[in-house]
Amino acid sequence: MEALFATENTRKLIPEIKDFLQKEIYPLENTESLTGKFSNIAPILDQKRELVKKSGLWGLQFGEKDGGLGLSLCEFGQVSEVLATTPFGHYVFNCQAPDIGNMELIHRYASEQIKSKFLHPLMQGNIRSCFSMTEPEFAGSNPVNLGTTAVKEGDHYVINGHKWFTSSADGASFAVVMAVTNPDAAPHKRASQIIVPTNTEGFKLIRNISIMGESSDHWASHAEVSYENCRVPATNLIGEEGAGFMLAQERLGPGRIHHCMRWIGISERCLDLLCKRAVSREMGDGTFLGEKQMVQFWIAESRAEIDAARLMVLRTADNIDKFGASTVRNQISAIKFFCAKVMLDVIDRAIQVHGALGITDDTPLSFWYRHERGARIYDGADEVHKSSLAKSILKDYGLSGKK
Repeated sequence: MEALFATENTRKLIPEIKDFLQKEIYPLENTESLTGKFSNIAPILDQKRELVKKSGLWGLQFGEKDGGLGLSLCEFGQVSEVLATTPFGHYVFNCQAPDIGNMELIHRYASEQIKSKFLHPLMQGNIRSCFSMTEPEFAGSNPVNLGTTAVKEGDHYVINGHKWFTSSADGASFAVVMAVTNPDAAPHKRASQIIVPTNTEGFKLIRNISIMGESSDHWASHAEVSYENCRVPATNLIGEEGAGFMLAQERLGPGRIHHCMRWIGISERCLDLLCKRAVSREMGDGTFLGEKQMVQFWIAESRAEIDAARLMVLRTADNIDKFGASTVRNQISAIKFFCAKVMLDVIDRAIQVHGALGITDDTPLSFWYRHERGARIYDGADEVHKSSLAKSILKDYGLSGKK
């Protein structure tokens, strides 16, 4: 971990978390548990959650007044990297997406009534939630365009629409839904975010979408969902009407820190597996894979790229802590596409060094190769972030773009 950003909190927590993961979680990685059917292993992971609570490590992402440890975003980013070294780390510590983003959003913007009913059980790990924004009929990288509507009828909203990639809907107790409440307003002020309990009449989980040949369930699922005349109290509104886009942007800034540090953690674990394979796999001529120059190049490149990515992300997190996400939009765009590429390159190299073993589920490599290819797509396609960053840079050179 980078000494430059280490604090008293991280120096204490990170060794404890690493020890817990190595003793309690890594041994759970096997062919059966890495298929994406996480409902099979969920009861065991829930037992591990209770151990986390007893260890005093629960609530890493919460402030002290909410029973957490009061970590800054930069501190939590360093912790998140360690949790990401196993597919089960974030769930066991109740830091998994989209719950962590929903918790942050509701804590900051929702009413006390919503917090009592939805946030507190979520923070305690008694329920799960999902986030419902993307629609199959519109480009997912631009949440301004939505077909889902929430029409005010008395003291209720009636919601109709079609969503997909509603993360973690399978088994969730409620959805945070992005829907158009003010169709005549300016484009960025048309939508709102509203909580819809999944037992609401008209909420239908159509399917868990198959990703790269597997249909994950539980918190790792990506569902197609329909809302057919879902009637919910108007008090389920998060923040103000028309603030949905703003809330999405507020969520995505810190959310990309979470994603990027998770990707770095995955990269570190993959590099570790690569190196262990390199020094243990003997070739037919009596040499080891690690003696081959190409493998050495991959190890060196991976080390340099991971270190560079980590420094970029922690710098961005530190600046968000100090100045706010809106002041570092360029940095947020840069880390998103840079870290995604680093991770996918390292995963690919690790698989190649493992040979045929690398494409089996006997190691986590195959799971990450399938599950993390989406990193270049979700939260804004890499190309969108690259274009946005380049336009911002070119403004300083006098290029104003199309009129």
